[in-house]
Amino acid sequence: MDANEFLKAADECMRVVAKWLETLDPDEVDYVTGDGVITIEFPDGGKFILSRQAATSQIWLAAGARAWHYNRSADAARWIDDRDGHDLYGRLAEVISERVGHPVEFNA
Repeated sequence: MDANEFLKAADECMRVVAKWLETLDPDEVDYVTGDGVITIEFPDGGKFILSRQAATSQIWLAAGARAWHYNRSADAARWIDDRDGHDLYGRLAEVISERVGHPVEFNA
């Protein structure tokens, strides 16, 4: 994947995530978007960061003291963790669920 393909794919991923975050209760989860970054904010001041990393052609998720790096899958349908192979969207729903104290599902 060349740099332009990565940027297009990463920006689409960020668009999908932002659209999903819009469906969550704003009293529990809010977000701010910037150039290739989504900052997910919680009422207590906690933050998760989702960012595109052009130098490595990855998307990174930092959630509290944990962090993951995602590569675009071979079929270009998903973003997959570079260590254990889990899906970005599923992990994002999981860590937000843990944070807000009830299940949320990723529905793109």
